[in-house]
Amino acid sequence: MSYFEDWTKHSETVENEADYKAYISKYYELEKNAYDAILSKYPDNEDLLSGKAVELAEKLGFGKEDMEIFVGFLEGIHTSLTEEIDYKEVTDDSEIVLKIDYEKLYYNMRDAKAEWLYTLKSWKNVLSDEKIQEITKKYREDNIVHVEKIGRNDPCPCGSGKKYKKCCGKKEA
Repeated sequence: MSYFEDWTKHSETVENEADYKAYISKYYELEKNAYDAILSKYPDNEDLLSGKAVELAEKLGFGKEDMEIFVGFLEGIHTSLTEEIDYKEVTDDSEIVLKIDYEKLYYNMRDAKAEWLYTLKSWKNVLSDEKIQEITKKYREDNIVHVEKIGRNDPCPCGSGKKYKKCCGKKEA
């Protein structure tokens, strides 16, 4: 089985609740430490962003026994990269280059509701407070729910052809 297949099996299948929670907790901890290392060394973090998969994983705090979790990390970060990586086919010797769009990464962390990641103090090395506020505002604006109010004399949205007040609106009164 590939690292990706192992990652998918362990992260999406719950055979034993305690084992599953321990696995996911380990992933979150390793993920947090990896992001903190990348952000803390910014802009001199090139050595943490490229190399053979097994070496890169080790530099980011994933042990050899954690390669499937490292591939899970790659799956998580791939939407924030400027160049695609084939995380599904990663082997120990795969050459990996992570070209991160940091603004997109921050936005995606907000979108994933990963508070333990977007609140890392090391973000201050990468983005200014103003930029963080700007991205946060954009995220909130993008996620506002818009609902059009139906007027009582508008056609009923159920498709009956009646006015709303004589159809579904009557049920609310």
